[in-house]
Amino acid sequence: MGRIYYIMGKSATGKDTVYKELFRRCPRLKAVVPYTTRPIRAGETPGVEYVFSTQEELEKIRESGRLIEARTYQTVMGPWSYFTVDDGQIDLAGDESYLMIGTLESYEKMCRYFGAQALVPIYLEVPDGIRFRRAIEREEHQKNPNYREVCRRYVADEDDFSEENLARLSITRRFQNLEIGECLKEIVNATGL
Repeated sequence: MGRIYYIMGKSATGKDTVYKELFRRCPRLKAVVPYTTRPIRAGETPGVEYVFSTQEELEKIRESGRLIEARTYQTVMGPWSYFTVDDGQIDLAGDESYLMIGTLESYEKMCRYFGAQALVPIYLEVPDGIRFRRAIEREEHQKNPNYREVCRRYVADEDDFSEENLARLSITRRFQNLEIGECLKEIVNATGL
């Protein structure tokens, strides 16, 4: 049976970097590209980080019954949705292993859809001060930096990734992402990748 290795953590914990490095080190992993209605960021490529979609397209997917999970955030720029679609990217009947990035909420919904035994959580942590500096530095490189949204996400993460929510989903293993090489080594050893 296939597995889904699911990277999650608060914003600016280095999820994208870990994701890219795990693909480089573990070429047998297959990508699952999530969907979003948020605007593309500088440096992103459509179909690589996300399938950039519209709210209308999301509703059509929902109506078709192909929506695996979705969550919408009320940002300072308006509502942004992130979602996973049953579009043929995931087939757990074989021996394929997949790598995804998401939130605790999306992880929980993926567990309900595929069964918790199919998912392997990879929860990344970084001290709050470092995480906040990383988020500000990333935002500075955007065409139109939005620091209010950085602050909103920072505060929202405290509730979303609360200790109670982590415990409820039996996420006990944490990977400290202060030094990427050590973090990746620990992830590979702990998950059997």
